Amino acid sequence: MVQVKLENKKKIGILGGTFDPAHKGHIKISLEAKKRYGINKIIWAITKKNPYKSKSQFSLNERIKLAKQINSKNKFIKVKCYENIIKSNRTIDLLKYIKRKNKNTKIYFIMGADNLINFHKWKNSNLITSICNILVFDRDRYKAKSLKSLSFKKYNKKNLEFIKFKKVNISSSKLKKI
Repeated sequence: MVQVKLENKKKIGILGGTFDPAHKGHIKISLEAKKRYGINKIIWAITKKNPYKSKSQFSLNERIKLAKQINSKNKFIKVKCYENIIKSNRTIDLLKYIKRKNKNTKIYFIMGADNLINFHKWKNSNLITSICNILVFDRDRYKAKSLKSLSFKKYNKKNLEFIKFKKVNISSSKLKKI
């Protein structure tokens, strides 16, 4: 009798961004992704500088420290900046690195609906969708535009899922204005 071994892959989620500053909205989508998809670990990959934004309010070290502080109770969330290790700030390079270091692991890239709108312009977006599943979390004022976007039309059937959930009406931009 031949026994079939069921594959039980480890699951890693990656939420990238400047986290300027990190907030409860980031935690909420991390918790939701963990719950819905059985993700074991979520990496908050903090970038030194967002290529689409001018300047960060907080230094990289301050953003990492704040992100770790607000996650003190969420041990499954790891906060890290990979740019010095991978010598790049590109998502594709980060995903290749994580995949290489975590063989036999299913990877989920987590983003807000606002990022989906221009995702097709990201370097190697086609390759990104072949390396991981993309979880797009609904954000206030971005749902309609993101669902009509070229990115959604192009990648919706290729490992991309738009997630509707009870949102937290907060953003790093709003926090900076307070």
